[in-house]
Amino acid sequence: MGKLYIVPTPIGNLGDITLRALQVLKDSDYVAAEDTRQTLKLLNHFEIKKSLISYHQHNEQGKSLDLLSILKEGKNVALVSDAGTPGISDPGSVIIKKCIEENIDFEVLPGATAITTALVNSGLDTRGFLFKGFLPRENKERNPIISDIKNLKETLIFYEAPHRLLETLTFLSDGLGNRQIAVCRELTKLHEEIYRGTIEAAIEYFKNKAPRGEFVLVVNGKSEEEIEQENKAMWENFTIEQHIKNYIKEGLSKKEAIKKVAKDRGIQKSEVYKYSLEI
Repeated sequence: MGKLYIVPTPIGNLGDITLRALQVLKDSDYVAAEDTRQTLKLLNHFEIKKSLISYHQHNEQGKSLDLLSILKEGKNVALVSDAGTPGISDPGSVIIKKCIEENIDFEVLPGATAITTALVNSGLDTRGFLFKGFLPRENKERNPIISDIKNLKETLIFYEAPHRLLETLTFLSDGLGNRQIAVCRELTKLHEEIYRGTIEAAIEYFKNKAPRGEFVLVVNGKSEEEIEQENKAMWENFTIEQHIKNYIKEGLSKKEAIKKVAKDRGIQKSEVYKYSLEI
């Protein structure tokens, strides 16, 4: 039985390929590639000659079966995408699932990905993040996504093509508000650029500078200040008793609810406690 290797390739700078990735590419019997022309340039650069198999989003289902047959014959296959790690907004997940189902050995190599490169470059919170890849084109498909993530505190990461950048920035502004954003262009390449500012400022910037290259958008999560303001707007019309009950309904104990209400209203817990006796 052969082995499948998931091999990340540089997202721009060829010097970012790992020694291990090069060794796997040299040792594998076949290289399955999202774009054989692009991969051929990479292999030629490192003087590696291999038989290439086309494996992209339009033939992934059928080609996965072909790759399984090759692996069952005892041949090793290296899977690469155009850039970055296969399976991350690129073909790869289908063959991995089939290998798991068929109990065929596979190995994922660590390597380049635009997600973490952009996140660290952004200067935004790195303690938690949510990667959403490319947003759908139609509002009916992407509106529910924004509804699901707009209240999250985690930093949000999206991919985008140049011809859709302004439309997507406007959509994010409408759905998330004028948050801080880092627009990362052509990461690791000669013309790498990181624009940091608000979403509205980014829209104006790229109106005056035609977007070129591939983009990663890193957007600040919902701030504590925003959350506090929304909470305040919600409970301002509550009586103290209603305020306590609301927190209890959210799952807090009465003791915890009293503490939260006191903090929200800037009053003593003993004052709030008097209104909890009938609850």
